[in-house]
Amino acid sequence: MRRPKIEPVVWQPPKPSARKPRDPLPPVTVININGTGPEDVVVDEKGHVFTGVDDGRVLRLTADGRRIDTIADTGGRPLGLELHPDGRLLVCDSDKGLLLVDRTSGDIETLVPRGEQNLRVCNNAAITENGTIYFTDSSQRFDLEHWRADILEHSGTGRLLRRDPDGSLWVVLEGLQFANGVALAADESYVAVAETGAYRIRRVWLTGPKAGTNDVLLDNLSGFPDNIARGSDGLIWIAIASPRDLVLDTLHRLHPKLREIGWRLPERVQPQPKRTFRLQAVDTEGTLVHDHGGTVDGFSVAVGVREHDGRVYLGSLVERAIAVYDVP
Repeated sequence: MRRPKIEPVVWQPPKPSARKPRDPLPPVTVININGTGPEDVVVDEKGHVFTGVDDGRVLRLTADGRRIDTIADTGGRPLGLELHPDGRLLVCDSDKGLLLVDRTSGDIETLVPRGEQNLRVCNNAAITENGTIYFTDSSQRFDLEHWRADILEHSGTGRLLRRDPDGSLWVVLEGLQFANGVALAADESYVAVAETGAYRIRRVWLTGPKAGTNDVLLDNLSGFPDNIARGSDGLIWIAIASPRDLVLDTLHRLHPKLREIGWRLPERVQPQPKRTFRLQAVDTEGTLVHDHGGTVDGFSVAVGVREHDGRVYLGSLVERAIAVYDVP
């Protein structure tokens, strides 16, 4: 498919930290599945693991991974998943929009279709106890298949949106660098959103004296933050899909024409995600609690993370597998 034109913006990335993961990656179990790119994972009350793959199917795995069922087919590209308070599965689909999927019948209800409020790349979400949904629109410039273009251009057209239980839709925050993962603080005092292209996580205050304002929760991360999620432990877990790339950081600082040239090169010679990934967890104040990193045979580019009852479940952008490990 023909690549869209990019209009790069000069950016001065923060000097990368030399910090390595504080803790080694615990032993990881890789569970093969019958689909590619299980981008996000969520676990229900019975221990079933749900994920979506690149052919549009939404899968349910038993806790031991031995049985895999297709519960629905969105006809698009399911990305972020959440359990809705009404018992259904909330699905962020980059092609179809914000969806609700019945976990038994597979029936699909469209809450926000692609195109409404200019929604282009519905990516990830978090839901309050009363059913208010915060979700990201990664880019107003490029479709999901051209996510690299958004990272290279650095024009900051990502958004955080809110859908209220009555169906009303609001733009909460604009100007985000490839808006990605979303998570609510345990007390729902703020909603956090990952900016993959800026190596940071922003937050918007929902309650208290700062309500309506936004600030930075975490900055100058070691790599590209992707999906984030609040675990059953109350911590916000962060999937850092790949470490920062020196070539890409250098290109951001130089004349935009160099990035235009780089975008026209074959994809195989452009900066690529590395096999090393990192998982971090922070408390409500942003203090680091867990920091695991490393490589795993048969699993890479961990873009989804979910802690549930002391176990961490990982999704991948490229593999035909999910991965699981126990929190030390």
